[in-house]
Amino acid sequence: MSNPFENYQPDFCTSGSFMRLPSESKNAKLSILGMPFDTAASYRVGARFGPQAIRQASMCLSSYHALLDVSPFEDTNAIDIGDVPVITQNIHRSYGVMENAMLNLMKKGVIPIGLGGDHSITLASLRAAAKVYGPVALLHFDSHTDTWDTYMDEKYWHGSPFIRAHEEGLVQPDKVFQIGMRGWEVTSSLELGYNVITQNELFSRGIDDVVKQVKGTIGNTPCFLTFDIDFVDPAFAPGTGTPEVGGFSSHETLKMVRSLTGFNFVGFDLVEVLPSFDPTQTTALLAATLVHNFASLVALKIKQENDQVEILS
Repeated sequence: MSNPFENYQPDFCTSGSFMRLPSESKNAKLSILGMPFDTAASYRVGARFGPQAIRQASMCLSSYHALLDVSPFEDTNAIDIGDVPVITQNIHRSYGVMENAMLNLMKKGVIPIGLGGDHSITLASLRAAAKVYGPVALLHFDSHTDTWDTYMDEKYWHGSPFIRAHEEGLVQPDKVFQIGMRGWEVTSSLELGYNVITQNELFSRGIDDVVKQVKGTIGNTPCFLTFDIDFVDPAFAPGTGTPEVGGFSSHETLKMVRSLTGFNFVGFDLVEVLPSFDPTQTTALLAATLVHNFASLVALKIKQENDQVEILS
């Protein structure tokens, strides 16, 4: 008699990849990759263990996104290529390794979702994106602008990736939106020509109005989305390096991300998950759910494009 549970694995059994994704697929349109670099953090360290925690938390997620009506990882033939072998003692060599990993995926038309790591990793991803697509639009969810020039005379740290990206010409300044800022002053970002939507403005205007503005400005420009988990209030995401109280709930956060349909996303990352301050895996589970939503946005766009082709044919 056959065993109906022969191929079943409990949620606590993991292959080490996000939702047990394979490492290879000829038709992959989406890839998870870990970017476990945290040497550029200025306060709490330990985000190098973020990718591992996010992957473990992903085991209890559904393969289907009911609200967007897609199966994000099946519809994209998604893969998880594992962690990039960063060099903890050297940020610039690590940037090279991370950029190459992102670049290899993007050149193949595969949309990457990077799991951080501190927020310095995004500079490497933007360097890769600019080589493939030219200067990109940027959606940046955070409580900090990360446009500080230096920290203790160091120009490369997790508080400076978006001033460095501006200097290197990696982004289109008028199509950069920094959303949810509440931890620091925003003058430096405004001087760069970035659009800053503070937490108070987001609360007062509402998600729909802000997303309408962002869509109207960015249009179909290739867009990278970076999400610092400290965008979320630490009551809902305590495991992070630089927590800022007074942020959004997990429900509000997911509602906003789900509303980001219709963008030409070419890459994503999710950063600053710090497992040692996340004893109940609340933060890791939210991070995994956000990655699930990022993948669902990609799957939805593919589905809509396929439907359009069928209509035209």
